[in-house]
Amino acid sequence: MHLLVIRTSAMGDVALVTPALRGMKSQYPHVKITMVTRSPFEQFFHSIGDLDLFIADFGGRHKGIAGLFRLFSDLRKTGRIDRIIDLHDVLRTKVLRFMFFLTGVSSTVIDKGRPEKRRITSGLKKVKLRHSGERYMDVFDRAGYSLKYVEGPWIIPSIEAQKKISSILTESGVLHIGVAPYAMHPLKAWPEDYMITLLRMISERVRTRFWLFGGREETARLSSFQEKIKGAVMVAGTLDLGEELALMSRLDMMIAMDSSNMHMAALAGTNVISIWGATDPVTGFGAWQQPDEYAVRIPFEELDCRPCTVYGKGKCRRKDFACMIRLTPERVFEKIVSLNLL
Repeated sequence: MHLLVIRTSAMGDVALVTPALRGMKSQYPHVKITMVTRSPFEQFFHSIGDLDLFIADFGGRHKGIAGLFRLFSDLRKTGRIDRIIDLHDVLRTKVLRFMFFLTGVSSTVIDKGRPEKRRITSGLKKVKLRHSGERYMDVFDRAGYSLKYVEGPWIIPSIEAQKKISSILTESGVLHIGVAPYAMHPLKAWPEDYMITLLRMISERVRTRFWLFGGREETARLSSFQEKIKGAVMVAGTLDLGEELALMSRLDMMIAMDSSNMHMAALAGTNVISIWGATDPVTGFGAWQQPDEYAVRIPFEELDCRPCTVYGKGKCRRKDFACMIRLTPERVFEKIVSLNLL
């Protein structure tokens, strides 16, 4: 049996495929799996034994309609494919599935639960939905492969990356805390001065080394941020993804927004304090297998307009961004202290 598994974006969503794939390889070792993704995400999967990676080149060979035909042809060269496991369900994968359908290959597709999520963001029903990682497992289940949860960490950095980080983390007697202060969308971003205040409060309580994570497009902002936090170390733009994952796996804690860094740190087996505004873990995108109390946000009972978005897009309906402004540094600090993480 040969399964073709597809998920090519976004970074956090691709990383969340790892628990399902680890479950498949440990519980169904006889099943051949080819994982289709993009080159930036190879580091998520290299330690999953006997997994074939196919790197799609959507900027070159596999770009556009003609590129999809070439992708279809290239994938068929990986061997006889028995079923498509589509964990993305976007236009590109719909077209690809149809091509395989014409050759007699059936597909099992993710149910993203969009109607349920709309009911939450419209305020009709605030019931915790299945996590995205669980939804991935559901696809395999419907394809005939019932998965049991596997223990983490789910992303294991390469030996080379771990050795490099060991040479960096030589300072003892300090708490090593990762910080990812930014998010892709404004509705998921905590005020920068709040984060600076929080980190100063933490450093006053315990000897700490802060490691600053973010995308390459955030390096200029992070450089300015670094100047305001004594002893903070820039990670963004200085380490590759594999090395960042290795560093995350060695941290005492990560503090992050609803972002890919939150997901990666959790999957690397690190405690993650996540800060939430207009989005909420209730829609199924929380940090994987982290205690619910590690997700810090204004309760629904206190601010019933949240969550108002699933992905963080749009603008604040109240015009005052209360979900983040009311979540003061003192409030987050007290939560971290109460969890005995300092």
